[in-house]
Amino acid sequence: MVTAAHVSPKTAAIPVHAVWGAAAGLVGGIGFGIWMSVSRPVMDTAMITMVAGLLGSTNAVVGWLVHLAIALFAGTTFGVVLGHLAQRLAPAVVLGLVYGAVWWFLGALWIMPANLGMPVFEWNDVTASSLGGHLVFGLLAGLTFSSIAQLAARRHDRTAA
Repeated sequence: MVTAAHVSPKTAAIPVHAVWGAAAGLVGGIGFGIWMSVSRPVMDTAMITMVAGLLGSTNAVVGWLVHLAIALFAGTTFGVVLGHLAQRLAPAVVLGLVYGAVWWFLGALWIMPANLGMPVFEWNDVTASSLGGHLVFGLLAGLTFSSIAQLAARRHDRTAA
C-alpha cells in the first residue's frame, strides 16, 4: 500500500516565499548598497569599501558583490521565515523594518566589526549610518515581497476564475 504524503499549504509555500524573498532581498540590497556607496561616515571612506574589507579588499566592486550576496541570503531568509506574514503591505513594511534592524544588530554591530578587528556593539558614525541603510533594506525588502505576493495572488485569482 502506497501512502501519499500530505504537505500543509504553509510548508508548500516555503520555496515560493524563498524565491520572492531573494528578489526582495536584491531590491533592498540595491537600495542599501546605494546608501553605503554615498555614505562616508569616516575619513571620506564609502561604507561599501568597508564591506569589501570582509574579504580583505578595499575595492567597491568587491564590496557590492559581498553586500549583494548577503542581501540575497537575508532576503531569502526573510521569505522563508516571515513570508507567510508579509503578504499584505502594512505587516510587510513593519516586518521589513524590524528585520532590517535585526540584521543591523547582527551585522553592523557584531559580525562585521568583529571580522574587521573593530570594537563590537559600539554606537558611532558608522553604525548610525548603517542603521539607516539597514532600515532602507528592510523597508524595500518588505515592500517588494508584499508587492510580489499581491501580484501573484491577483494572477492566481484570474486563472482560477
